[in-house]
Amino acid sequence: MAIKKQYLKSKPICKVTFSIEAEDAKKVAVVGSFNDWNAKKAPLKKLKNGTFKGTIDLEKDNSYEFKYIVDGEYVNDAAADAYAWSDFAGAENSVVTV
Repeated sequence: MAIKKQYLKSKPICKVTFSIEAEDAKKVAVVGSFNDWNAKKAPLKKLKNGTFKGTIDLEKDNSYEFKYIVDGEYVNDAAADAYAWSDFAGAENSVVTV
């Protein structure tokens, strides 16, 4: 799992690339506070090496809670900037800060 951040000089935006190794998975998405936890808004593409990857533009100077959905199961990112408890989910969410 990895999170890569690329800050744009021209806009207050950070391009965040989410990636997760899930060789045997059929479907992976990243969901979070940036897309209303909607898996259809951020499906990740499977690469030949079995990693799923996708990039999302996030507004700078914010923190966002997120999780991956790997074949229907919610998974946290080991490389997250932090973790935050969610009473709604009854579990911790990963946090990315840009």
